[in-house]
Amino acid sequence: MARVSSTQPRTFFFRFVEWYSKRTYGKVLEPARVLAHNPRVLRTDLRFEQAVAKWDKLDPELRKLAEMASAASIGCAWCMDFGYWVGRESGMAREKLLDVPRWRESDVYTPLERDVLEYAEAMTATPPTVGDELAGRLRDRLGEPAFVELTAMVAVENFRSRVNSALGLTSQGFKDSCDLRDARAAGSTGTAAR
Repeated sequence: MARVSSTQPRTFFFRFVEWYSKRTYGKVLEPARVLAHNPRVLRTDLRFEQAVAKWDKLDPELRKLAEMASAASIGCAWCMDFGYWVGRESGMAREKLLDVPRWRESDVYTPLERDVLEYAEAMTATPPTVGDELAGRLRDRLGEPAFVELTAMVAVENFRSRVNSALGLTSQGFKDSCDLRDARAAGSTGTAAR
């Protein structure tokens, strides 16, 4: 249960955010609803997210795995739900998204993906537990620009997940909509979804 009401002042700005969110995601994102109680915070968050969306040095799938590993470490149900949907919408394998919380036991990840997942968890720990060897492997494999972006992306997801968790936001049903779509597609082709 959200710790802030999702009923906000019906300002022109929020009506625009609501329209854009419905058009882009099919529904109004709960973080926008609760941040709308402080329009300056919401505006700043939206500008920041627009800038982050333009980062392009890190492979998008590695980025999504890092975000989800951080969200899983923090326990942000909203971020895991939305992250799964974003990953599926971009074509990521369902198994890779589902296995993030138990990546160490899973066999669906490459060595580089495993390093990214480990790095995200290590950065998310309090205090961070990033070691020189892991950081060096990632820097060498990704290059310095992508490594810096990976580091910043994990920090961004820590911010998102901690805000959403502290505000009590939970799943908004994004994953469920993907699962329904996958089940329908599997039914029409005769294959079973995992």
